Amino acid sequence: MVLFIVLGSCLVGVAVTLNVGWIILNWRRLVPLVVGIPFFALLIAGVALNTIFLVREVRRNERHDAFLNAVTHELKTPIASIQLYLETLERRELPQDKRLEFYKIMREDSDRLLATVEQVLKAGEVGQSSRKQVRIPVDMRQLAEQCVEMTRSRSHLAGADQKAPGIVFESIEPETPAIVRGSPEELQTVVLNLLNNAVKYSPNEMNIRVTLRVQGDAWVMLSVSDSGIGIPPAHLKRIFKRFYRVPTRSVLKTKGTGLGLFLVRTIARQHGGDAFAASPGEGKGATFSVQLPRLLTPRDQEAS
Repeated sequence: MVLFIVLGSCLVGVAVTLNVGWIILNWRRLVPLVVGIPFFALLIAGVALNTIFLVREVRRNERHDAFLNAVTHELKTPIASIQLYLETLERRELPQDKRLEFYKIMREDSDRLLATVEQVLKAGEVGQSSRKQVRIPVDMRQLAEQCVEMTRSRSHLAGADQKAPGIVFESIEPETPAIVRGSPEELQTVVLNLLNNAVKYSPNEMNIRVTLRVQGDAWVMLSVSDSGIGIPPAHLKRIFKRFYRVPTRSVLKTKGTGLGLFLVRTIARQHGGDAFAASPGEGKGATFSVQLPRLLTPRDQEAS
């Protein structure tokens, strides 16, 4: 990528030099001057666009290779673990408590394997914008509560009534309906991905806060904040791209495919909303927010 950037910059510099020299040599001759300036401008624009295209292709290939390596690891590791425990159970006579422990580990590895496959398949599905979807009214408050409980159970986290750090769910103005029209399965994917990311990238202190509020009677805002590894400001706009992972040591040593946030923003936009990220900086936590258009209820219509 550095080679293409340097080469493109040199070519643009040569083209600009030739353009300036052409103007100096032909400033008294009208026809060559009129013909030469647009020609050199097109040449410079073509070289610049070609360089940008090459750099983007190199970056895309790098992300694609990183994705393949991550998915291969995510698929190979649980399969190898399940195979090892199965061979152990087959060759040795183990006590019942040890067998139950092995069964539990194999079930967790199976769930991890299934989650990876489902995420890859979902990334392919959401890219088909023309796909017809059945959308129904969805209570985001109820959906968020269910996703929080699922994440607590899977990650063995505490709730707000526990002294140990965990996930706290807060609904602002709970008497106001937070209904959106959409696919319950896809919206559940959005919330679970945000929660899983918050858990995964909070290696030291697990302190996650989920906030749901109605903004201006027109939008439902769901925010997930953590006190984890944070995101450098330069990468906040890129993290929603397919396969993209922040190239820091703390992120790369954490397992992931680079598809979670891509799914979050894609699904949110397909539902008429959007997704945003904010972070004070590396090591200072992050906040991810999803904005969805609110569906007015009969009570809202009567009030208006």
